[in-house]
Amino acid sequence: MWRKASAAALLALAVGYFYHGGQDLPHQILHYVSLPIFQSSSHSLNSQNSLEQVISTAWETLITLPTRQWSKVAVGVNACVDVVVSGVGLLQALAVDPGTGLDHEVLRSKEDLKEAFIHYMGRGAAAERFFSDKEVFQRIARAAAEYPGAKLYVGGNAALIGQKLATYSDLMVLLCGPVGPKLHELLDEQIVVPPDSLQETDEFHLILEYKAGEQWGSTQAPQANRFIFSHDISNGEMSSLETFVASLEEFQPDLVVLSGLHMMEGQGRDVWEERLKEAVSAISDIGKDIPIHLELASMTDRDYMNSIMQEVMPIVSSIGLNEQELLFLSQAGEGPHADLAAWKGIPDVGQVSDILLWILEQQGRSEPSSEADLTRIHFHTLAYHILATVNGYWGNQVAAVMAGARVASSQACGLQAVDVSKVELKAPLEFHSSHSEPREKLSLNPVEPVAVWRRGNVTFHFTPVLVCKQPLRTVGLGDAISAEGLVYSEFKNLQPF
Repeated sequence: MWRKASAAALLALAVGYFYHGGQDLPHQILHYVSLPIFQSSSHSLNSQNSLEQVISTAWETLITLPTRQWSKVAVGVNACVDVVVSGVGLLQALAVDPGTGLDHEVLRSKEDLKEAFIHYMGRGAAAERFFSDKEVFQRIARAAAEYPGAKLYVGGNAALIGQKLATYSDLMVLLCGPVGPKLHELLDEQIVVPPDSLQETDEFHLILEYKAGEQWGSTQAPQANRFIFSHDISNGEMSSLETFVASLEEFQPDLVVLSGLHMMEGQGRDVWEERLKEAVSAISDIGKDIPIHLELASMTDRDYMNSIMQEVMPIVSSIGLNEQELLFLSQAGEGPHADLAAWKGIPDVGQVSDILLWILEQQGRSEPSSEADLTRIHFHTLAYHILATVNGYWGNQVAAVMAGARVASSQACGLQAVDVSKVELKAPLEFHSSHSEPREKLSLNPVEPVAVWRRGNVTFHFTPVLVCKQPLRTVGLGDAISAEGLVYSEFKNLQPF
């Protein structure tokens, strides 16, 4: 009895010490109590599982839907059929030899494809490129569709977000985009597709996946990811945008989700410059009382990204993006940490926080005098997510950021719920609110796994992701994360401050 009481007391002391800022437990406590969860060694599988279990249990307890929920969401405008295949396997089937990686803004040949694939595989980073030669692309697409194990899925950010939203039976979802017969067949029957969005042929995107540790020649992938390319004119010109905006008057949505701007990049400056002006005009026609979420994706043209930042971001309410897109945004706009060539490992939380604040201050409504509409950014990277919101506009963001992380953990493993034996914690448990002074040192409590801090009129919500050890499918994770975060968010549309 005495031994149990002593052990319980020491355990409580150790836990209290850990959560209230102690860097290292006193040697005497560690001598009497074996607490593998707090030991620095990573060889104890049970201790790691217990920490993942604590976070997963906390998610189930703390993630709750907001008081006021969306009833109708309109989503547009990029939609296609994804052909998912082993990247290394397909390139080998195309009789392409491994070599040196080199990024290409636009792919013009099999050689360009190989070099760009190796470039991103070696970094474990996602990317998306336009393939300019229609005939060569069609030959590659045929080979991909016939490759053993190739799978066809709903593709395109808008369609994927629509699919995720359609899993909520009380939510009516409108999808506008180039929907061909195969895509229509694959879509959830709950999704409404306007007749003007239907077309006779499908747009195909090729998804070249690779696994963590997979090797081709001298290149080894540090983590699982994918390389996407297409010759997609309908989505490339955002040809469904006007149809999408026109359909909103009859549908009367509570929320609009827009994606596909990145697809125009491959059309060349003359095309995207003119089309972006038309897109801004169309978006501006959407009622001011309807929040608009913009989902970004991989881009390489700094001028184009800068144009989106200057012209589109101020007229939307919310954006979703990953670590590559965030850093490229800062580089294009000469923002914080723009001198970084790329992230090294897990992106530094303080640096990410600096860039998010800069975006909301430059293009958002972080001050009452601003006329911009942007008040929310949902950032996601492999190990953690951050939701940054201007105070007074969004509710339930603690639950929203956890919901996004939970779906990333389950969907990457191909499951409906998190299995703690198949995931691992990679997020830092201690970090800073900024990369420069003044800054706040923060720590994560796994029992309440959201760290919250404020900078000016912006509140940041950080939560870890339980990373799938052997992901089955990485495509569409960002779209699922943003969709889930939106479902659990409440737009207040009130006067802040």
